[in-house]
Amino acid sequence: MSEENLINIKINHKDLQVDKNLTVMQACEIAGEEIPRFCYHDKLSIAGNCRMCLVEIEKAPKLASSCTMPLMDGMSIITNSEKVKAGRKGVMEFLLINHPLDCPICDQGGECDLQDQAMYYGFDKSRYSENKRAVENKNMGPLVNTIMTRCIHCTRCVRFATEVAGVPEIGMLGRGENAEITTYLEKSITSELSGNVIDLCPVGALTSKPYQFKARPWELKRTDSIDIFDSVGSNIRIDSRAQEILRVTPRVNESINEEWITDKVRFNYDGYYQQRIDKPYIKKSSKLEPSSWSDAIKILKSKLKNSNPLALVGEHTDLETGFAIQKFMSHFGKDNIECRTDNQSILPILDSYRFNTPIVNIEDADLVILCGTNPKIESPIINHKIFKSYNSGAEVFNIGDDILLNYPTHYLGESLSELNNDLLKKHLKKATNPILIIGSGFLNQLNSNDTIKSLFSFASKNKIISDGKNNLNFLSPYASRVGQLLLGNTSPDNCQPYTKLKKKSFDTILSFGSEHIADSAFKESFKVYFGHHGDEGAMSADIVLPTPLYTEKNGIFINIEGRPQEAKKCHNPIGEAKEEWKILKELSNQLSLNFEINTFDELRQDLSHNYPNLVNFHEIIISSNKYEDQSNISFEGSSCIYPIQNFYMSDIISKNSKTMAKCVEDILSKPLLEKSA
Repeated sequence: MSEENLINIKINHKDLQVDKNLTVMQACEIAGEEIPRFCYHDKLSIAGNCRMCLVEIEKAPKLASSCTMPLMDGMSIITNSEKVKAGRKGVMEFLLINHPLDCPICDQGGECDLQDQAMYYGFDKSRYSENKRAVENKNMGPLVNTIMTRCIHCTRCVRFATEVAGVPEIGMLGRGENAEITTYLEKSITSELSGNVIDLCPVGALTSKPYQFKARPWELKRTDSIDIFDSVGSNIRIDSRAQEILRVTPRVNESINEEWITDKVRFNYDGYYQQRIDKPYIKKSSKLEPSSWSDAIKILKSKLKNSNPLALVGEHTDLETGFAIQKFMSHFGKDNIECRTDNQSILPILDSYRFNTPIVNIEDADLVILCGTNPKIESPIINHKIFKSYNSGAEVFNIGDDILLNYPTHYLGESLSELNNDLLKKHLKKATNPILIIGSGFLNQLNSNDTIKSLFSFASKNKIISDGKNNLNFLSPYASRVGQLLLGNTSPDNCQPYTKLKKKSFDTILSFGSEHIADSAFKESFKVYFGHHGDEGAMSADIVLPTPLYTEKNGIFINIEGRPQEAKKCHNPIGEAKEEWKILKELSNQLSLNFEINTFDELRQDLSHNYPNLVNFHEIIISSNKYEDQSNISFEGSSCIYPIQNFYMSDIISKNSKTMAKCVEDILSKPLLEKSA
């Protein structure tokens, strides 16, 4: 901050130097003075609705709302005078005039801003004897429950829908006492971030439908974790009671998700307990029968002797499991692990399979080019960042399908060769901070390294890559992908790795949560499924071994920008489930193979010894290998097939969630519902 921007003010008679561009409320917070508020929120525009933040400014004729008042040099602010206290009491009394006294049955009870501030700033009794107004509840879809009589018209939800979610579907009708918050024609909110209005609502007007009447906040155990249902790794808090998860809420992380999370991770937790594999199964006469661990291990031991196995790594596999798989499979040769079952094309450098622009910097772009990606459903947090850049004046171009996003785009065509489009070239010349995002829609279809090399050369030529920055980004929707590639759990083929696998040469297939074990190419192989949900892969297997969900063990995931984070254990595994490394340890003992790990701590210690940069939590991994440009730039004419068609049913856990099923029924259009069935 330059000295030119500093001004001298007084807060409660104490001298302070602050930035002149701040508001009175922000200056008071810097000074350590608490200012009550309902409508103000750091991430939203200023509304000045509630008037709870009143302060006294010397020589001013009346109290001022601190959230809307700009600072002036020499200003003297009083936050604790009797006049201020009386003003806040008056505001609180008016807010409570029509507010129902239903705290004992309100889901917001115990974590309600109105409760807290009424206790601290309000009266202990009401002087209002007239009838309270009542408002009819509104339909906001299967996720958000409404009791609109409790609404205090702070308009946080309205501003969130317009400014953050980018879907202006919530608004206010009427004036004065007749004002009501409602959705457009009382339809469901269509944003993938809609559940965040629950956290924003300072009262109990908007609450979680799936969580309704389930628990009080003081009954819950809180566990810090991360979102594994896309590749961003949003920080979350899991609230549980005994062996059951009852709620998922966001944790603030300004470097990744700010304070927003997607509806998928917030509401699909009921799917954690549906169709769970809780004991080993062995196929007998084409039917899976319950078995014991000893019998399952005995059969698997006999099959693995003198075998040539292949390990398929699924999209929710943590680093420790991937490392244990690598140690175990090394006894059977090389090139026998594959995590790129979707055929993602890469080069043997980190920058070719991660999002090289830090997520926090996406909003600074003045030009965004989307190629083969639909960030709205593949990565809603990144989509929100692009929406912020659009609101700041950025132009957005799209190559692939002509998809509908929550901001307008210039559609160029279906082929990667449209990167040479004249209109795009014209905008690239003007841009100072352009960003290029290549999605799995194209990456999974490429047949040649030359196209990826050409993307790097194109980026260098057009200021997307320059000294000190790399804005060429590769976006995969899967949480485990970057980490497994850093471990080297893939075949040496850069393009079409899964297609090029000599599948019939493997007589035993070990699937760690991968659906591809059900592929017809493995029909003659002996198949073993390690997983937690009974999906298509489990049904096709000869042996099914139960493993814990990510909430039932500790594990490291590396997000799409290359940032290691930990998902922490919330409760014990369901049924007889065992962690993958323990199963592999037992198999190694039975087969007399060297697997010197005895505890999880030893496994993580060995991981950190072999890959020290993968356990530096919250630090983006620095890439040491840089790609050299090539003079010939050519893009193959591959088709674009998006990896996710249905946001609410993109993984095995969400497919088992009743809440996600309701979202598909209520929110998605009929054609998409039929397409994803």
